[in-house]
Amino acid sequence: MHLHTPFILIAAVALNAAWAAAPQFDRIYGSHMVLPHGKNVPVSGTADPNKEVSITFGSSTLNTKADARGKWRVMLPPMQPNGTGQTLTATQNGDSSKLDDVLVGEVWLASGQSNMLFRLNQTNTAREDMASSGDEQLRLLNNVPQAHTNNAPYSDKDFASVTTDNFYKGQWQASTPSTSGPMAAVGYYFGKKLREGLGMPVGIIHSSLGGSEIAAWIPRQVINTNNSFRTLRGNHWLDSPLISDWVRGRAKKNISPRLDQGSPDHPYKPAFLYESGIAWMTALPITGVIWYQGESDAEIIDNEQNGMLLKTMISSWRKAFRNPEMPFVMIQLPRINDPSKIRAGWPEFREMQDTVAKTVPQVYSVNTIDLGSTNADVHPPFKRPVGERAGNTALNKVYGKKVPCEGPSFKAFKPSGNSLLIQLEHAKGLTTTDGKEPAQFEIAGADGTYHSATAEIVNKKGSTAVIRLTSPEVKSPRNARYCWNRFVTPNLVNGDQLPARPFRTDAPALKK
Repeated sequence: MHLHTPFILIAAVALNAAWAAAPQFDRIYGSHMVLPHGKNVPVSGTADPNKEVSITFGSSTLNTKADARGKWRVMLPPMQPNGTGQTLTATQNGDSSKLDDVLVGEVWLASGQSNMLFRLNQTNTAREDMASSGDEQLRLLNNVPQAHTNNAPYSDKDFASVTTDNFYKGQWQASTPSTSGPMAAVGYYFGKKLREGLGMPVGIIHSSLGGSEIAAWIPRQVINTNNSFRTLRGNHWLDSPLISDWVRGRAKKNISPRLDQGSPDHPYKPAFLYESGIAWMTALPITGVIWYQGESDAEIIDNEQNGMLLKTMISSWRKAFRNPEMPFVMIQLPRINDPSKIRAGWPEFREMQDTVAKTVPQVYSVNTIDLGSTNADVHPPFKRPVGERAGNTALNKVYGKKVPCEGPSFKAFKPSGNSLLIQLEHAKGLTTTDGKEPAQFEIAGADGTYHSATAEIVNKKGSTAVIRLTSPEVKSPRNARYCWNRFVTPNLVNGDQLPARPFRTDAPALKK
């Protein structure tokens, strides 16, 4: 018995030393971060169990006690925006942890798939925009995936990284030419636009992954309790009809070295990206989400299914962040000059995105039909106007700023003899970018076959305008559509030079 006493004492001393370490902050908190203004802000972490912890920030000092598991949490009172860096301190038993240079302002989350992951240093304006990116009031938390989803088998290192705790790595940083380059370009431009429009500190948190479908971003509890997602549960998710062929093939390629051992975790696995990239930050009361995703889901041409997935993700995130009206600014899929089958459903997917924005409060669709690739590249490098349009949408819709953000959009239509009249709203100053007649309109008669139409602007009154459509192939038009193709060359804009939204007059009604 006495032989073991020294070992027991050593273990006890080591255990006490471990618990005696300074209290730690949870993962979302860090030096150079932005805390949300105007709201109660929770701050949490770990410390020695069942002992007092003191939290200080600015003029506020809050005391609490760590629970039996060592968890502690306090609630900072609402604060005014503050661009002067302050220290957030957690103290227990005289030992302290400090987070330096913490600002107070607006915080947004940028998420989605590869066009959100697309870095600032990859854009067509990278050199000039990185050179001018120094801004102490713009803070970036760039969560970088630690395993690829390229078309290659995983290494042992990749497999080790595909865990909810290890998949994303990142830290808060002020925007500089060196820190902005690896950041999500759309997220950066969005944050810069908010800085210009609000004049206060802005924090942008980025978590995204190339090729990811919405199912990977939905919480596991939702998947396990919603019968619509029953095929996504367990180890047979790769056989689910909700998973696109491209995602299924890429995931199987990545995990092929261990596929005979069952179904190893993969970033595309339902709920994985929510658990690894979102769940740990939901205590922070962010203002909203900027979302750029859909290229993978659009392979399955099913507006009911895709709309259900998108609305479920939005509602589940709002619940997780405890904000039932949390704004979502969503980037609509742009054009792409790719004739392959995988892109055939892009017109329907754009329509679904617009429908969700029209039917779900505080969801906004940003039209980018004119900004995509003129070739088959699914990653157009023109990200500055995408982020700026998203930023202007937030400034207008969320913050009430008088900033133009809406292009012409379909309001009503009326057959009129051998022509069809289209009424557009948000159409003040309606014109074309090239001085020619409006392009990309089509009309169809009773047989439902669409033909190219000649378009003429016949009436402009206030914010509305009317376009007359005719075609020698259609004697009695019944329906019309605009930019209804994966690749288009639109020229119709309003006086703010914002493009008209794609639409069709014979769209099927979606279930609520």
